[in-house]
Amino acid sequence: MRKKVVLGFSGGLDTSFCVKYLSAEKGYEVYTVTIDTGGFTPDELKTIEQRAYALGAVKHTTIDAVKPYYERVLKYLIFGNVLKNNTYPLSVSAERITQALMLVEQAQQIQADAVAHGSTGAGNDQVRFDMVFHILAPKMEIITPIRDLRLSREQEVEYLKAHGVDVSAEKSAYSINKGIWGTSVGGKETLTSHQFLPETAFPHQLSRHEPEDITLWFEKGEPVGLNDQLFDHPTQTILALNEKAAAFAIGRDIHVGDTIIGIKGRVGFEAPGPLIILKAHHALEKHVLTKWQLMMKDQLSIFYGNWVHEGLLLDPVMRDIEAFFTSSQQRVSGKVFVSLFPYRFQVNGIASPYDLMQRKFGTYGEMNNAWTGEDVRGFSKIMANALSIWYQTAEQAEVK
Repeated sequence: MRKKVVLGFSGGLDTSFCVKYLSAEKGYEVYTVTIDTGGFTPDELKTIEQRAYALGAVKHTTIDAVKPYYERVLKYLIFGNVLKNNTYPLSVSAERITQALMLVEQAQQIQADAVAHGSTGAGNDQVRFDMVFHILAPKMEIITPIRDLRLSREQEVEYLKAHGVDVSAEKSAYSINKGIWGTSVGGKETLTSHQFLPETAFPHQLSRHEPEDITLWFEKGEPVGLNDQLFDHPTQTILALNEKAAAFAIGRDIHVGDTIIGIKGRVGFEAPGPLIILKAHHALEKHVLTKWQLMMKDQLSIFYGNWVHEGLLLDPVMRDIEAFFTSSQQRVSGKVFVSLFPYRFQVNGIASPYDLMQRKFGTYGEMNNAWTGEDVRGFSKIMANALSIWYQTAEQAEVK
């Protein structure tokens, strides 16, 4: 019997080559899987399926991963206000890990002999896929034709044409990876250290010029509504906000960071919904959490984001951090008021029954209701005592 291989399939040149190569050269039964994390239209998914079968796939499966993607990763990125290097919402990092997890599940379900992906040997994705496969399916062979053969696009096209597949070697000026948590954009400008992407490189163009005020609803840290509409699942809030804010060309930037393989890299992105949600969520937290909760969350969020980026979501320490994040969100409920403008947004304020800034407790800089001036005088003296002793002993030592 022919061996079975499960291949993550996007329908692009690289994964198209993989289908034909694994079938014709390696003799595998190829099971293609497209994992939709919010980046495909129904028509695109249908075209990808047709292409998989035309290339020789034994079976093609499309998995709607939007909700599992949110539950496994995105929810905790929101809870942690995670922005890599204070800039990037980890759009691709989180997406690839989710796809890798589902590829393994699919491979185990059909009792495959191998699992394959179309990553090259030049980026982060190869590591993310490989690590998940090594951890969850250590005995399963990992096949990576593009990485191993080191073929040029022209060579891939030549091979496919020789096997009756009509393809083009022409490459788009910009590589686009779209998902619910943002769209990455790569091009010649991101290969430099000084150029920004042109307007036309971004998926959405500015079409709204008049400012608009919106209200985001959160329930225990999760975005559950937009304006007057409460949704059945937080992913619907993200999608609705993406659509509304993209018209203002909000959420564009370039991230500069350290790749897993040890070099610096730049990537452009467009993430209107995620950036607004993260900043709105953080604003709400600053009103309802204690200063020590906020401080500890800041530290754990950096760690959590780095581990997601490095492909280490399966580390059990991540479950520990997620438990802390979830506990911290019990009072993060209420409304956040945001204004949208061309190319930018502004968080105006919040309303929550758990707001620790309620006037009945006092007004900063004006009036307090819980202490007197004499209370503060004594408090300040005690708080300063340890440092006062330190400075006095330092002066004595200098005299000697």
